[in-house]
This record gives sequence, structure tokens and C-alpha cells, in this order.
Amino acid sequence: MILKEKVLGNMELLPFGDQALLVNFEQRIQVEVNQKVMAMYQAVKAADRAEVTFLIPAYCSLVIGYNPEISDFQHLRSWLKELKIEMEGSVEPERKLKIPVCYHLSYGLDLKEVAKLTGLKVESIIDLHTSHTFRVFMLGFLPGFAYMGPLPEKLQCARMSTPRKKVPPGSVGLAGNQTGIYPDEAPGGWRIIGKSPLPIFRTQGQEPFLFQAGDLVRFEAIEDARFQEIQVQCAEGIFDWESIYET
Repeated sequence: MILKEKVLGNMELLPFGDQALLVNFEQRIQVEVNQKVMAMYQAVKAADRAEVTFLIPAYCSLVIGYNPEISDFQHLRSWLKELKIEMEGSVEPERKLKIPVCYHLSYGLDLKEVAKLTGLKVESIIDLHTSHTFRVFMLGFLPGFAYMGPLPEKLQCARMSTPRKKVPPGSVGLAGNQTGIYPDEAPGGWRIIGKSPLPIFRTQGQEPFLFQAGDLVRFEAIEDARFQEIQVQCAEGIFDWESIYET
């Protein structure tokens, strides 16, 4: 028998293995739902409880890991029920990032195909992609891969029927109503429209991932010369990372 209970409105608590609890909100990919996930994530994180071992926020759910030697599902569920959370307006201000992207055809491997699928000119695709602010709903698929959205309806297109065996790191892709950046070379079926010179997954530093769930991201079109310049600066460790954060 699967134990579950609804608390705090449309929120469901479920066992997730023997060392984690799953908090499910409305099963919809929407900003409003994801804001509830982040409110819960931040409240649990701020509580800094000894039994909590990890937190994984996603589109409309949150996984809370716990140490079975000092807690269990029933204990954690009871605590979450007692946790007072103002679900609206309780999320900390989101980080805002401005990510440089070169949309040259040598990087935008599928730009022409996306133009055919959407009926838009290449220039219009770039304008739409750079004029919207996207929310990072979750990280997954690859270390540091940020699922961002929602895409403007005019830009939405299906994944490739036959995925590429190798997608270059930094490639910016579209899939359904989402956009994202490949942090490393990997197979993938997202439609590639450009490339960022920034390393998305860095092995050095306290924060190895460029993005966090809840971030707001805006893309900035750059020319190939600027792309090469930023790439060199990153490789030499002299790139001004503060320049990508907006206040």
C-alpha cells in the first residue's frame, strides 16, 4: 500500500524509496507550479535539519532525501505538515542571468530546419529567442543541463526523430516548449539553434553548475568574434563572470 497525503492545498507526500520523500504539486509544467516547488525547496533548505541529506527540485515536484538512521518517512511527513509556508510570495528573488549565444549557422546546426518547421525567418527565430526571459525549471539529463521555458508558441517544435550521436558542448537547443544548453558533448535530439562560449559545467569551484533551479535566463546574441574572445577568456580564467548576472 502506497501511503500518501495531501497537505498545504494541492500538495501530495509520497515515499520515494526507503531514504527519500516525494512532494508532488499539480502535475503541470507552469511557472506558478514551479514557484511552489521552489518555495518548499527554500523553506526546507533554510530549516537546515540534520536528517535532510539532499534536495532535488523539478518542474512540479521536490525530492527530499533523509538519513534513515535519524528519521523516517512518517517523521519527515509530520514535520512537513507542521512547516508553515506561505506558498505565494515566499520565494526568494530569482537570480537573473544573461547568457551570450552565437547564432551563426556554423553553430546553429538546425536553424534552417527550425525555420521550415515554424515558418519563421532565421532572424525572427533569433529575435524571439533573445527577447524572452526563461525560467530554469530543473536540472537533469546531463550534469548542469538546465530545462528552461516556456518557449514562445511560435518557436515550439518537436525533437528530432533521429537524435544526433554527438551534440557539441555549449549547444543551445529547442524541444517542445523548452530550451536548454548542452553542458558537455552528448547524444541528443534537441534542435540546435546556436552555441554559448561559456562552460556550463565546471569541475572547479564551489558551484560546478552555472544554472540553478528557479533562475531567470535571458539570451544575448553575439558575433563569432566575441564568441571566440569569451571562449579564450574562460580558458585562461580571466572571464568576468559577474558580467552575466543582472540585478
